[in-house]
Amino acid sequence: MSYRIIPPFVALLMVSACAQQAPAPAPSTPPSTAAAASPSGTPEDTRPALAETRSTMTPDLKVEVVGLNRVKAKHLVAQLRLTNTGADKDLPWTGEMGDNTRPLGQIRWASGIGVLDAPARAWILPYKPADFPCLCSDQDRDGLGYFIDPGESINVYAVMPAPSGNPAAATVVTPVGPPMPDVPISDESPVTPPGMTIPDPDAEPVTTVVRPLVTPSESLDGSEETADDGKDLQISLSADVLFALNKATLTAKARAVLARTAKLVDASSGSSVRVEGHADSSGNDAINDPLSTRRAEAVRKALSALVTRQGVGFQAKGFGSRRPLYGNDTDEGRRRNRRVTVTFARPQAAAAEQPATPAATDAPGATGLTGTGKADGQPISMKVTGLRRLTGGLGLLSYRIKNDGSSEAWFNELHRAQDWMSFKYRAAFNVRLTDAAARRRYLPGRLQVPAEGGGVDAYCACTDVSGVRLSTTKFGPGAEKEFWGLFELPDGATTMSVKIGSFRDLQVPVH
Repeated sequence: MSYRIIPPFVALLMVSACAQQAPAPAPSTPPSTAAAASPSGTPEDTRPALAETRSTMTPDLKVEVVGLNRVKAKHLVAQLRLTNTGADKDLPWTGEMGDNTRPLGQIRWASGIGVLDAPARAWILPYKPADFPCLCSDQDRDGLGYFIDPGESINVYAVMPAPSGNPAAATVVTPVGPPMPDVPISDESPVTPPGMTIPDPDAEPVTTVVRPLVTPSESLDGSEETADDGKDLQISLSADVLFALNKATLTAKARAVLARTAKLVDASSGSSVRVEGHADSSGNDAINDPLSTRRAEAVRKALSALVTRQGVGFQAKGFGSRRPLYGNDTDEGRRRNRRVTVTFARPQAAAAEQPATPAATDAPGATGLTGTGKADGQPISMKVTGLRRLTGGLGLLSYRIKNDGSSEAWFNELHRAQDWMSFKYRAAFNVRLTDAAARRRYLPGRLQVPAEGGGVDAYCACTDVSGVRLSTTKFGPGAEKEFWGLFELPDGATTMSVKIGSFRDLQVPVH
């Protein structure tokens, strides 16, 4: 059937019915003649898949994108087909497709379907109407039920803002498996299967739900770490490198660190630079506040002399210990909180002029894409299945973990990383990418979500292993599951060193 624009009063009635979990009236549009009957007698969607993935938690759940349509040049309608490829048991789908970055009452249904706007570093999710968790499929309203029978399929949809820049394709994301890059976007009206009615997002007030994606990286010598949100570059310079203990006079080593920062400011088009001093929780405000202010002023003065571009203004301020990046309960967390942060408009990716990454034969570490280890006494193997360059300076790493033993095993290494690298929930974030030539390490991306009571919660842009997905790291004998993570990928890199848990370092080509 064709895409239907629903009048405002009808849409409001639909939302009211959804809030009461009452079934929606049957659509008046005649069913598509392309639909065949499934074994259960339900009309079967025969559209070809534009992309597909598998659930990491439940490999029998196949997810296919069957429609991605831009509507009115500002909305995007995503249609997915969920299939139970198993032969033995029903599969629940609502828990798997829910977005765990929303409040608990909004996680259900298909709220986790979205797209990645890589140039804007934005993770776009379905709209939020006033009285409903999301503008997406609901098990009750759409008559989908909670389970998918063996060999059967259901169709779900989500309506969200279109990615910026009018792209011809997008990366479709779901909570269940690796993102699906390069899915073509059509500007034709969506064609839906029988029984599906897609509401008009302009028919009622809706809230956009967009998670900023921040991609962190750090120098191998620990002198600085960088967070890129697609708009601003935030460089946190280690106070332990810049200054002697309790001092605000720059060290000799600080000059080289500031020279690189000044080069990035010169490559930026922004007219202002913020310099902020920070301390850990040691001491008290009477000591930390003036010290952080003096240190920020010392960096401001040095940077303003090193930056050659005209028309750049600098502001310096100290915040003491009031804005920690990490917990102060570990030595590493406190070390990273002792910093001077320099923030300015993000330069173009090529402006950093990173040294070319050496070929795999010249880089340190083992070549090849596999590794082995142990979990609960069982042999465990790992294989990198791809390191794919996306638009906007991002990279998608995918890898498989397999239990080669004869007994069940839990593999918990993926969420056991450094204490300071904390997220809201457990995820497969114990992964690092390293550019040996540039002496720089890249960490999994972080989705930023406003926290209740203020502040920001961080969710890993990688495989989630919490909540309903807690059993993702449990492997039966011979079981194999695929994991993924989003990283910043340096411009021009052809090979990266990849470290996953305690497996050996691998030299992985970039495609």
